[in-house]
Amino acid sequence: MLEFRVNDADGHITETTEQLRPYFEGRQGERGAFAGRRSYYPEDGWDRSLGGTLGSSVNDAKSWLRIMDDGGMETTILYPTGGLAIGWVREPDFAVAICRAYNNFVHQEFLTASPRLKAVALLPFQDVPEAVKELRRAVTELGMSGAFAPAVGLRLPLGHADFHPIYAEAERLGSMVACHATVRGPHFFGADGFDKFIEVHTLSHPVAQMIQLTGMIFEGVPEKYPSLRIGFMEAGCSWLPFWMDRMDEEWSKRKVEAPLCRKKPSDYLRSGQLFFAAEVDEKSVPEVIRRLGNDIIFYASDVPHWGPRLPGQHPRARHASRSERRVEAQDSLREHPAALRAGAGGVDQLRAVSRSRQPARTAQYSHARHIDGSSGLIEA
Repeated sequence: MLEFRVNDADGHITETTEQLRPYFEGRQGERGAFAGRRSYYPEDGWDRSLGGTLGSSVNDAKSWLRIMDDGGMETTILYPTGGLAIGWVREPDFAVAICRAYNNFVHQEFLTASPRLKAVALLPFQDVPEAVKELRRAVTELGMSGAFAPAVGLRLPLGHADFHPIYAEAERLGSMVACHATVRGPHFFGADGFDKFIEVHTLSHPVAQMIQLTGMIFEGVPEKYPSLRIGFMEAGCSWLPFWMDRMDEEWSKRKVEAPLCRKKPSDYLRSGQLFFAAEVDEKSVPEVIRRLGNDIIFYASDVPHWGPRLPGQHPRARHASRSERRVEAQDSLREHPAALRAGAGGVDQLRAVSRSRQPARTAQYSHARHIDGSSGLIEA
């Protein structure tokens, strides 16, 4: 058992077309299974579950709360599964319709079931004015924590100026934006020459996040919106030192091409505006912490997708709870996921609150480093 509770920054709902259909307005919902299609989103033929041996299905609040109790998690922020492909929807009107339907579904079926269940809203980036309206509705009326930004599928990179009104509204609302990838469309992240899912999946999340982080920094998103919190999900964090150095080098020679990037990219990465998930068995996390600090790393379970990633069930997490480094571990598992979603004082405020609650601490489980130099899941 862990000595603290964990805040999970990235869990998933395995939503179905049958669940979403009643939440559509008008006849847009007839495009799904009711019209002979398995999904409202473009599909591919990859065997993601390896014949049913990887992952599971969790599409109701009761099941999610049971998982959280068993795994020692206080809260979770829920993301879609099929909806990760929203960027590939080409018809703007249908993108608007499915985002509204999904957000209404999550609000009614999950957020009203328990305050421990949080969620990000799907936004129709295909129609920016509608995306701004939907973000405002999702946060102020539905109680969403922020917005999901698709790392794959959109015709423009997320840093493009066309999308800046969305980030301006998120900053105004005090909500976060979370960038998450999918394996759909391997040509997007340079994997279209591969014929096996193991190859495509290896590249998909980190390469897609490298692309989007590059665009956001060089096109000035963290510069223009200094209070906006941006999360990069499910890609690990070990690539950050290498990519940071590469961006710094490019910026030092060609900053004239990035006028809205007014300081070194590494300075933005250390600013506390950008957050990154650490994978459960990511061995290079200590080096990331050394280069970038502890404040930007958080825990994300990815439940019910591949692998047992629950903090209370992982031996390294139990070791972390006994380690002399438990304070930093608790930061990553509890405070940093909460800081990503909550803002308004960020890590410092959350840290002060947690210190006042000892010994009954509710930590976030961020798979970041153990401060003693080992790596693995850590309690925050």
